[in-house]
Amino acid sequence: MAYWLMKSEPDVFSIDDLKRVGVEPWDGVRNYQARNMMRDQMKLGDQVFFYHSNTKVPGIVGIMEVVREGYPDDTAYNPESKYYDPKDSPEKPRWYRVDVRYVRHTSRVITLYEMRQDPALQDMPLVRKGNRLSVMPVSEAEWQHILELEKQGV
Repeated sequence: MAYWLMKSEPDVFSIDDLKRVGVEPWDGVRNYQARNMMRDQMKLGDQVFFYHSNTKVPGIVGIMEVVREGYPDDTAYNPESKYYDPKDSPEKPRWYRVDVRYVRHTSRVITLYEMRQDPALQDMPLVRKGNRLSVMPVSEAEWQHILELEKQGV
């Protein structure tokens, strides 16, 4: 099993939205590096932190699980979609997505500020300056450490 972090703006799709629908395709990713991770590396059962970005207090707000491995993101073929890409086609897909299932909310928001201050997380892609990826790997040690952080301050 691998561990991941995936970002979403809460006004676009939040942890509460995922809880309400249960399972959701993680579509609209238009970065090749993030696409490659979803297409080639994410596997059934992988655990994922749900991260709220572009909000007053960005941070990890929940946990989800990969329930369908990478497959073509058909929002790219739809001219009506905000994720439309005229260079994409069903015959030669460019963009991919995975399906994720809601597992739980975290007991509190584990904030970006808090993670940036933690020496144990300094190698985590999320805390590196300039990292804008919406999908990123999390090491097992980082995953376990963040779960321990969750217990603090509750």
